[in-house]
Order: sequence, then C-alpha cells, then structure tokens
Amino acid sequence: MRKAGKIVALVLEKMAEFVRPQVSTSELDAIALDIIYSNGSTSAFLGYRDYPAAICTSVNDQAVHGIPSPAILLAEGDIVSIDVGVSYGGWMADACRTFAVGEIAPEAQRLLEVAEEALWAGIEQARSGNRLGDVSAAIQTYVATQGMSVMRELTGHGIGQNLHEQPDVLHYGRSHTGPMLHEGLTLAIEPAISLGGWRSRLDPNGWTVSTADGSLCAHFEHTLAITQAAAEILTLL
Repeated sequence: MRKAGKIVALVLEKMAEFVRPQVSTSELDAIALDIIYSNGSTSAFLGYRDYPAAICTSVNDQAVHGIPSPAILLAEGDIVSIDVGVSYGGWMADACRTFAVGEIAPEAQRLLEVAEEALWAGIEQARSGNRLGDVSAAIQTYVATQGMSVMRELTGHGIGQNLHEQPDVLHYGRSHTGPMLHEGLTLAIEPAISLGGWRSRLDPNGWTVSTADGSLCAHFEHTLAITQAAAEILTLL
C-alpha cells in the first residue's frame, strides 16, 4: 500500500503541472494512466463498476466522480478535483486534490484551503484508541466554523486489497462514537466541502455527483494507516 500510495501521489503532483486553461479532462486522464502504467501499477478506477477512466475530474459544482471527456476544457477561474486510485501488487491507495485553474476568485481559494484543512483536522484524530466518530466530528466542527458545509451524502471508506472496504467514514458526526480505531487499519478519508448547502444531486450519467444548489465544491483525500501515534499518510511523496 505504501508503494501504491507513492504512485498516487506522483500522479497528483504531475497533475499540478498540467492543470491549466484549455486543457481537456481527457488529456489529464491519459497523462495519469501513463504514469500509473509506467510505474508497474494498474488503475483502481478504470473498469470499476464499468467506470470508463483512470481518474475522476470534478469541475466547479461537481463534488465527485466527474468523468473525463475531450469535450470538457478547463477554463480560467475553474476549480477541478482530481481523484486517482492505484493498485500495486494487489493492494490499493486512493487520494484526491482540488486544483485552481489559473487565477480563481477569493471565495474559491478560501474553499480550497478550508477543504484541505478539514481533511487534516480529521487525520489528526485518526489514531489508535480513538473512535471513528472523533475523525468525523473534527471535520464537521472545523468546516462549520468556516461557514461551509460537508457533503453528507458522500463518505470515505476502508481500503486495502479492495478499493472500498468497511468501515464507511462519515465526515460529520459525534465524538466518542463509532468503531474503535486500531493499529493497522487503513482508511481513505475524503471530505467534499461546499460553499453552500450539503445536499447533492446525481447526474443522469449515473456517476457524477454535484451540489444540489450549484455551489462550488472542493474535495481532498488521503489514504492512511492507523498507528499508535500519528497516522501514517500513504499518499504523500
């Protein structure tokens, strides 16, 4: 999983070089897939429940599962969340970052900052002896203090030899509740944060989830391993 995580991190670092106006999301997908294959791994997304790409590219009000397309060109001022999963030797890792496309509005920049900080607030609580609700509550509490919303209908997940395993990881909830976290448990924590409300809508394509009110949404994710001390982040270079 550490090796898979490094490859995921490498893909996201490379995405930072190519996210710019007039680049299509299918171009980003092709770049990502080339990196995945050239590092001896396979895509955890491509073909998963018939998903047609190696990454998800969710633009502006899209929260998750935006499907790459040659018809979707990034534009100055957009934000795009790029989610990637990799399988290496039968073990998975999964992460997401939201990128600014050129210069973005101040409220969009603040959204990106809050969404990433919310992820780290949850990760700080992800340690042996805490409960899963401690992670969930930390994320929700931080986001609420910033006047934004956690997309409640979207969850993180356990991860290992399968992309999605138990437990489900809510990004809202109460401290001191839920399953006990124990050393060796591996999780993908991935809050999607909206500038507006928390409700979502599903696109007719059956995959893409957007904010119901059309507000901007940012999504950050890491795969991590629970230890006795601070969590080990597996999807960092």
